[in-house]
Amino acid sequence: MSNRMDRANSEIQKALVEIIKDKMNDPRLDQIVSITEVETTPDFKFCKAKVSVLDVDQIANVTKVLQKSEGFVKRELAKMVKMPQVPKIRFVVDKSTLSAIRVDEILKTLNIPEVDDEQ
Repeated sequence: MSNRMDRANSEIQKALVEIIKDKMNDPRLDQIVSITEVETTPDFKFCKAKVSVLDVDQIANVTKVLQKSEGFVKRELAKMVKMPQVPKIRFVVDKSTLSAIRVDEILKTLNIPEVDDEQ
């Protein structure tokens, strides 16, 4: 990916985090919501933002809320980031976070005996 696209994705990611944290007053977004990755098309028409939520049960709900407020987010993004065109944002679930949570749950269920240091 080009340096230009990396910078654009980084700026969009920072702006999205700030918009969600500071400017959206939806109580369903009170949990810890983070944007883990942003992928923008080279023509700046479309943007995919990967969303991670600490509470796995709420991730679908949070993604729906963000997608429904896409117009507001896009307007705020236009105010914060100078770019040729403000992209249409699609919020998707970050599956890598879900996988990490699942691995953590599996590790917690394992019954591994402790090793004695003296042996």
